[in-house]
Amino acid sequence: MCDTLIATRLATSNGIAIFGKNSDRPPNEGQSMVYFPAASYGPGSRVKCTYIDIPQAEKTHAVFLSKPFWMWGAEMGVNEHGLVIGNEAIYSKIPANKELALLGMDMLRAALERAITPREAVQVIIDLLEEFGQGGNCASHGNSMYYHNSFLIANADDAWVLETVDKQWAARQIKDVYSISNCLTLGAEYDLASPGLVDLAIQKGFSKSKNQFHLARDFNDFLYTKFGRGLIRRETTFKTLGEQKGNIGVETMMSTLRHHKDENFNAQNGITGIDICMHAGFGPIRISQSTASLVVYLDKYNPIIFATGTSAPCTSIFKPFWMDAASGLNLGAVPTHQADFSTLYWAHEKLHRATLLNYPERIQTYAADRDALEKKFIAGALELQNAKARERANFTNQCLAEAAAAEAEWLERVEKVPAKKNLLHTMAWNGFNNKTGLRIEG
Repeated sequence: MCDTLIATRLATSNGIAIFGKNSDRPPNEGQSMVYFPAASYGPGSRVKCTYIDIPQAEKTHAVFLSKPFWMWGAEMGVNEHGLVIGNEAIYSKIPANKELALLGMDMLRAALERAITPREAVQVIIDLLEEFGQGGNCASHGNSMYYHNSFLIANADDAWVLETVDKQWAARQIKDVYSISNCLTLGAEYDLASPGLVDLAIQKGFSKSKNQFHLARDFNDFLYTKFGRGLIRRETTFKTLGEQKGNIGVETMMSTLRHHKDENFNAQNGITGIDICMHAGFGPIRISQSTASLVVYLDKYNPIIFATGTSAPCTSIFKPFWMDAASGLNLGAVPTHQADFSTLYWAHEKLHRATLLNYPERIQTYAADRDALEKKFIAGALELQNAKARERANFTNQCLAEAAAAEAEWLERVEKVPAKKNLLHTMAWNGFNNKTGLRIEG
């Protein structure tokens, strides 16, 4: 489960577009920030994606990605031209392909490496989709997930939504605000579509005629869409952005990604609750959590990437990065499915999982400090927009160090607050923790 949002330059407070995404994945699947420089390749070169290999581009752009450790592709990312993409799992009445093909995350990375503008990225994904198809297990290490994909693609001046069902697709240019979740959102209004899309809906009996065709209504799978709360979560984010149109800023987007529908939210309650800020729990519906979050301030000349690199944005801190200052950063070791506290992801999991043992009281011990520290990072990043790359890289490293020190101190505060355990929630997290070798006191 994920949520991806865009406020174009027409909807923000200062005319600079802002992108945001929560990547919801299995809780023990380490996700990290990685940088790949631009590169050139010889004729006939091929690239091994997660499951299959495809022809390599003659040149690839530099990319900054947030990606699960085991796959070639990425959940979200930015390239050197200020192009940003996030994808969503889509569950359709057309079964997802289980044969090995391209993952949606593979197509996302390939588009970032090969395209400059959003419209070019749309075409890259369409071409790959139609030639190689999408398919294969989208999870690893004992987990199984098969789905189609939708994409939100943007830069400083333009934004597109692309939604797919197997090899069929539709795309629409976005004017002000938009959000996607684990459901198809386009109806009969789109700017581009595959030639066979409407015919497929009629052939399958999903739509009676071309005049009655509605992509979301005709193709959304009822069961997954309902219990995954895709429509509800999408309505929440779209409404939130719509109500603040003209006043949206970086902090607005971060706040939206931290949204819990209940003011008295308790992560231990319920087996079906799914929020924008997702915490795993008991049962098949709550098997994933927000394992990484990204907000991109799409300044045309020098975008600022604010990434957590850690799970649950409500317990995390967004740190600033820049494409031209990323090559020299030490982003740390890549986390896997085993607890390794030398990695950013797993070091944070100690705080996150401890907070869950009494979320209402424990989050209050550091929420205000989290907001204050993050506000400091945002202000500092904006002040450094015209500074030299080395100065900005030093600021990123400073923020990473400050965030790590703060989280270590917050963990000490959290552990002083008595834990309150719910039987089903405890069973679920004991299972998650035992698989990683992680032990949470409390």
